Amino acid sequence: MENGLTVKKRWGFQGNPELHAAAEITIRGVLTMLLSKLNQSDTRPVIPLGHGDPSAFPCFRTSPIAEDAIIDAVRSAKFNGYSSTVGIPPARKAVADYLSQDLPNKLSPDDVFLTVGCTQAIQTIITVLANPKANILLPKPGFPYYEAVAQSCHLEARHFDLLPEKNWEVDLDAVEALADENTVAMVIINPGNPCGNVFTHQHLQKVAETAKKLGILVISDEVYDHLAFGKNPFVPMGVFGSIAPVVTVGSISKRWIVPGWRLGWLVINDPNGIIKEHGIIESITGYLNISCDPPTFIQGAVPNILAKTKDDFFSKIVNIIKGCADTCFEGIKDVPGVICPSKPEGSMFVMVKLDLSVFEDIKDDMDFCIKIAQEESVLILPGGCVGLKNWLRVTFAIEPTYLEDGIKRLKAFCEKHSKKK
Repeated sequence: MENGLTVKKRWGFQGNPELHAAAEITIRGVLTMLLSKLNQSDTRPVIPLGHGDPSAFPCFRTSPIAEDAIIDAVRSAKFNGYSSTVGIPPARKAVADYLSQDLPNKLSPDDVFLTVGCTQAIQTIITVLANPKANILLPKPGFPYYEAVAQSCHLEARHFDLLPEKNWEVDLDAVEALADENTVAMVIINPGNPCGNVFTHQHLQKVAETAKKLGILVISDEVYDHLAFGKNPFVPMGVFGSIAPVVTVGSISKRWIVPGWRLGWLVINDPNGIIKEHGIIESITGYLNISCDPPTFIQGAVPNILAKTKDDFFSKIVNIIKGCADTCFEGIKDVPGVICPSKPEGSMFVMVKLDLSVFEDIKDDMDFCIKIAQEESVLILPGGCVGLKNWLRVTFAIEPTYLEDGIKRLKAFCEKHSKKK
């Protein structure tokens, strides 16, 4: 109390507004908002066409071998203590051996850093590269977590296009035009999130040659590795590590359908030693020394998970996803105002374009997604979240009957809002 007036106490702290801004562009942030728009009186099941986590559906249950590996690791009582910050040696060796099967140069365990899912791997390499004045080249459309982390690290993000008319290939001319002396890296995602594409061997080689010309490294996000079911087989970017240095990020989340287990990796594919020479290895180790580790018992299970899972499990998952991709692609052909430029051939997603001229009361992609959540209990991610305004990212990796119902509701919604109804 001062002169009869109440003086508000001043406290010396407040929230960081930059973190709020970064969170607003994440997929989780947008889907949380869309969940809040659902009509609670709608008794139909919610159709989740917005995110890549089919683990809730019985047909996508992980391998019993993976489950048993976790149980055995816990019961062994060998993995109850703290882990090394870069990962326990048996798990690092297991990841090196697993990835080396597809590479011309055998990886060493020292090339592998274990992380809390692929997201921590992304956060680690982006943070390590975020020097003053540096910039990074990101795909558009892409995975918005890269943008969010770069923003929080004050690393400038520049965007190159993926070309829908060329099955979402990288616009390499744009990459060269965007790069300058402060460019540190370019990011590719293969198989593609959000586009559902799989890059050819020839295109990946051109990416490597472009990176070499520009003097930058390639960050290759391969979290959907081997989830390829079209004409192009999955080829890891590390195959071209002798042309340009490659940092691969990945995890067991998608291939084993266990995103909640939070086991990922950051891997150095650089037989010429360029990454080490420039201090990146030391910086990665330093960053992991001040961050969290994946649970030790999960790491303890990794050797058995990677070495003992049978091919028939992987084949079953890929066949289910391929069937869902076919259902989604064929179903969308009959939906007014929604155009799919190419059939998905990998990952769990497809990008479709909205023709807003077809609709009488849809303003943009966000408006579309809010209204279909409210009216049909269908969750779809607006394309603006991944860099393409007035497009949609549709997840097709869900239980097939749910997917069929979701496509029916999507069609009914579009017909309802069409000018030609």
